[in-house]
Amino acid sequence: MKTPIVVLLLFFSVSCVSAQEEIVTSFGEGVAVATLKDDGLDEISGLACSRILQGLIYVHNDSGGEAAVYILDSLGNNVGKIELLGAENRDWEDIAIGPGTDGKSYIYVGEIGDNNAVHDEIVIYRIPEPSTRNPTSQITPEKTILKYPGGARDAESLMVDPISGDIFILSKRDSLNTLYRLTASKFGSSEEELEELIKLPLTSATAADISADGSQILVKNYLAIYYWKRNPGESIVQAMSRQPIELPYSPEPQGEAIGFLPSGKAYYTLSEKRFDLEPVLYKYTTK
Repeated sequence: MKTPIVVLLLFFSVSCVSAQEEIVTSFGEGVAVATLKDDGLDEISGLACSRILQGLIYVHNDSGGEAAVYILDSLGNNVGKIELLGAENRDWEDIAIGPGTDGKSYIYVGEIGDNNAVHDEIVIYRIPEPSTRNPTSQITPEKTILKYPGGARDAESLMVDPISGDIFILSKRDSLNTLYRLTASKFGSSEEELEELIKLPLTSATAADISADGSQILVKNYLAIYYWKRNPGESIVQAMSRQPIELPYSPEPQGEAIGFLPSGKAYYTLSEKRFDLEPVLYKYTTK
C-alpha cells in the first residue's frame, strides 16, 4: 500500500527541524497584503517579482489558461498582461526571473506540469522583462523543448540562477523530489535533455525561487517552505545538498507560488482559488 502523501509531507517537514539549529533566519510570519478579486486569476501557480520595475509582480494561470503573464502591483491589483504569441498553456506551473547569456533580464515560464507523466516533452518559454509599465503587450517568446532523462516527470517548480544563468526544475511526485538543470548556454536550442543532479529531502514541491543576488533559495510544498543559504562561490547543488530549514508559512488552500522581492529581504506566496476562498497574497519580511 502506498504511503498517503500527507504522511510523507509531515515526515519531511519534521526531518528538517534539526537544521534550524545550524542556520538562523529572521523571516517573520506571513502578513496578508491583498485578496485577489479578479475572477480571471483563479488558478495562479507561479509568481515572480520584477527585477526592473519596482513593486510589480508577474503571475500566470495553470493548465488551459490563457498563454499570458499577468502583471500585479504590490496590492494584488491586476494592472496589465503580456500575451505570448504562438505559445500554448497546456500546463504552465511556474515562472522565474533570470539573466540570459546577453546579461539582460528575462521572464522564464515553465510548461512543466504533467500530472500523469504522459508528455515526452516540456517547454521553457522566455521573454525580455519589460522596461516600461505598459499595461498590455504582445510578444513572440523564445523557447526550448526539453526532455527528462529516464522519461516523463511532473514538476511545478522552476528557478533561474542569477549568477550562472542556469535553469533548474524540481520534480513533484517522487518521494524525494529531484533537481534537474539546463545550463544557460543551451537555452535556445531546439531540443535538449535535462541533467539530473540531486534528490532533496522533501516531496510534492509546488514552487521555488532564488533571490536576485543568488544567496538564498526557497522551495515550497503544500505544508511548508524550505530555505537554503548559499555561501559565496557555491553552486546551487552545493548549497542544496545541505539540509534545508523551515521558514514561517501561512497555510493556503492550494499554495503553488512563491517569489523573493529583489532585495531578498521578503518573499510572497499566493494560492489558487479553492473551496470558494479567494486567493490571498501573503508577504513574509525579515524582522
